[in-house]
Amino acid sequence: MDKRRQLADCLEAFRRGTLTEATLRQTLEELGTAKPKYQDLLYLQTSSTALDSSVHGMALVENGAISDGPPDPADWPYKTPLQAICDGWRIVQFPNMALLLDESKTYGLGCEFILERWH
Repeated sequence: MDKRRQLADCLEAFRRGTLTEATLRQTLEELGTAKPKYQDLLYLQTSSTALDSSVHGMALVENGAISDGPPDPADWPYKTPLQAICDGWRIVQFPNMALLLDESKTYGLGCEFILERWH
């Protein structure tokens, strides 16, 4: 049962006057033993800052393992940052526009989106 449902059940029992100390202690115990959440990171390199621009490089940190993804770009899970967003990834960093000001100098990987997912 999820945390919100457990708390809602406790509130309902409180309103009915049936909430017991034992029920409350059990709920607290269950909430305290919930699995920790883990963060996955997805790095997508594109040729522009547009969310629908094509991905030309990627890296993935998933379940504590670092990967460059499948060797064939055709097998990459996402072709654009927008596809990753639609699959539940959240952008935590947009491309750094300052790196695009002088095309004669390259200081980074171009347009890199960093996305996260919690599970």
